[in-house]
Amino acid sequence: MALSVGTKAPDFTLKSKQPSGLVEVKLSNNFGKKNTLVLFFPLAFTSVCTKEMCDVTAGLNGYSGLNADVIGVSVDSPFAQEAWAQKERISITLASDLNKETARAYGTLLPDLLGLGSVSARAAFVVDKQGTIRYSEQTPTPKDLPDFKAIKDALARLN
Repeated sequence: MALSVGTKAPDFTLKSKQPSGLVEVKLSNNFGKKNTLVLFFPLAFTSVCTKEMCDVTAGLNGYSGLNADVIGVSVDSPFAQEAWAQKERISITLASDLNKETARAYGTLLPDLLGLGSVSARAAFVVDKQGTIRYSEQTPTPKDLPDFKAIKDALARLN
């Protein structure tokens, strides 16, 4: 069960493959500065995940205008995420939860998806500058996208 609104967001430090090499993505780096939209998704190179991340990339200025960073988190390696981002022109920060600890901490780890093993459910969390979850949604199935209007409304209320 996904963490609920009002819960302190578990901090994480995950790897991301950037042009400069492997870098650490740490949620608490935004505390006191920006709100953060954390998007958990099952797997890179899949149709629904590609649509979600491409749509978010296309609307990235809308999130920046709401003083929010966007971090996409999956159990893929940072190298697979980088290849996918390059292929699909995804420009949001993608972070690798290869050990699945972050998905577990947020309550989004599915035990098995299509016989492929455990992956994150599709979920969205708005984390405010103080590190508190202000919006929480886990979609009914991995094929469903989060309610991005409700996410933007939650971010707008924080500014």
